[in-house]
Amino acid sequence: MAAASVVLGLDFGGTKIALAVGDLTGRRLGESVIDSRTGSGNAADALARSLSAAHDLLADVAPGQDLAGIGAATLGIPYDDRVELAPTFPGWGELPFGRLVREAFPGVPVRLATDVKAAAAAELRWGALAGADPGLYVNLGTGLAIAIVAGGTVITGAHGASGEIGYNVRSPADVYAGDERTILEHVVSGQALEITGTARLGRPVTAADVFTTARTRPEAAVLAEEFVRELAMHLANLAIAVDPSRIVVGGGLVRSWDQLEPGLRRALDAAVPFPPELAAARFPTDAPLIGALALGVEAAGAVLGAEAFA
Repeated sequence: MAAASVVLGLDFGGTKIALAVGDLTGRRLGESVIDSRTGSGNAADALARSLSAAHDLLADVAPGQDLAGIGAATLGIPYDDRVELAPTFPGWGELPFGRLVREAFPGVPVRLATDVKAAAAAELRWGALAGADPGLYVNLGTGLAIAIVAGGTVITGAHGASGEIGYNVRSPADVYAGDERTILEHVVSGQALEITGTARLGRPVTAADVFTTARTRPEAAVLAEEFVRELAMHLANLAIAVDPSRIVVGGGLVRSWDQLEPGLRRALDAAVPFPPELAAARFPTDAPLIGALALGVEAAGAVLGAEAFA
């Protein structure tokens, strides 16, 4: 049975949805990507098209094989009846997310996770967090979040929202401000750097452009230094609280790792009693999809038993 079993990974983003079929070791057998904004453009249509595409992918790359588990990663915090904290994809929060995935594949065990926690699962099982206990995964992409791993698992928290540091309070003046404050993600994220960079550099730029331009233009260098310094402060506080053996950084901004790493390393060495290791992720850009496969392997393992993975 194990030799004929596969798992399905689903990574739901605001602009694209990535799908992959893998074997029980996580080796990818086939994958595809669909645009979440095509068709009617609404969230329900995007989810329906992605689940249909998943059936097509399974039929194409694993005909006749048993689907042993599914991992579904998404922006926001997924539940069976909704998705919390997903404002960038209108309508996504109202979908009965987990239930619709389960109904599309009756009887197949499903694991749900945020995209960042799925990425951490990939790094824990196959990447740079292997053997780290505890460890931190930091996602520097369009948004900002972290995941904590301990005891060989990703910590979810009471509501599935552990690690949502994009909501961090930034100063004492913000402690009682509620929704009126500027949250950390509005200052330290790829989207924030793009907005700030465009305003202060006087032309449209991406976050990557800011770091590239920082090599030659002083005003861009100031922007990059401000970004790294604030991120470093929150990362140092996290390291003091959690005492990780290793911190791994992933997401699109890791392409500028040579400019990110020195400031982060300096802050950890200066502020943390026991400075952790610091490394770029093994899967810097597609970790959520690989993590979804890891979740599918976990779901399959709960049913097939350890002998399936021998």
